[in-house]
Amino acid sequence: MKLIGVTGGVGAGKSEILNYMQANYNCRILLADDAARALEAPGGAIYEPLIRLLEEYPAADPASGQVPAAITMEDGRINNPEMARRIFSEPDLLNKVNQLVHPAVKKYILSAFAKEKEAGVLDFFVVEAALLIECGYGENVDAMWYIYCDEEERRRRLKASRGYSDQKIDNIFRSQLSEQTFRENADVVIAL
Repeated sequence: MKLIGVTGGVGAGKSEILNYMQANYNCRILLADDAARALEAPGGAIYEPLIRLLEEYPAADPASGQVPAAITMEDGRINNPEMARRIFSEPDLLNKVNQLVHPAVKKYILSAFAKEKEAGVLDFFVVEAALLIECGYGENVDAMWYIYCDEEERRRRLKASRGYSDQKIDNIFRSQLSEQTFRENADVVIAL
């Protein structure tokens, strides 16, 4: 069984490639975002440490007059909008959350791959994440696929499908790897 990493910028068409593979190949597809959600759910491996970490940072600036939001909802799940607000208002917190989440997600993914490989049923195990290169998956995958689409088309897609503003798109694009870096780390480039 081959382990394939699929990466690329937001709006490039990764989901389209994954849907095609799921429909046409004997494979399992695991999205890093899904792995993170499983780990962050009540009872998940990083649920308690993540809550403790988020609680170290103020829920709201007292001078703002905001009513602090709880970090968990009534059902115990993490309040994602509140987590995002705290993370993106505190660069130090963002760094600490990344140091907690990314290694746990990688361990989860590689463990799932090992189980599937041992079962011997599938031909391919495909992992998708925007941060495969940054998180060092290149040493683990048999092939890294970069899904490429020009910036203008990606921008059009993000506006149409997600309603993103130009400013939001610009911020996302600035936070992602350059096309050159993606290409330098890819074994295969698929242009959509």
